[in-house]
Amino acid sequence: MGNNAHITVRPLTASDRAAWDRLWEGYLRYYETELDAKVYETTFARLLSEDPNEFHGLLACVDGQPVGLVHYLFHRHAWKVENVCYLQDLYADPSVRGKGVGRALIEAVYDAADRNGTPSVYWLTQDFNHTARALYDRIGVKTPFIRYGRA
Repeated sequence: MGNNAHITVRPLTASDRAAWDRLWEGYLRYYETELDAKVYETTFARLLSEDPNEFHGLLACVDGQPVGLVHYLFHRHAWKVENVCYLQDLYADPSVRGKGVGRALIEAVYDAADRNGTPSVYWLTQDFNHTARALYDRIGVKTPFIRYGRA
């Protein structure tokens, strides 16, 4: 894939299961995480749901081959009238990193948020994810928030 390769981003479909599994496994492996088959089944079903309050999934493709994925969710926010959009998972196959796949996926989420009347999009990443952060610093705004989880 050259720098001028044509990237298309489209909604995830039921027939994408094998490609999604491959990309999802790569994403989880990057974060040194393994999940039960039940989580795979549940997550994929949620991504295909027609419920607008459920997760949404998009695939980035080059020459018809899926090379990246993104999952996002619209939800309420106590400080806003309109919903906000949480971009939860973003992954580009290592063979296409630096080629515009991540940017295309984030911009597709921005477009979906705009169509939904949801101007605010946010996401998290880990401090050590320097490659992704180089993109995020160009396409987003780093906030001063620090994330905590339940002890």
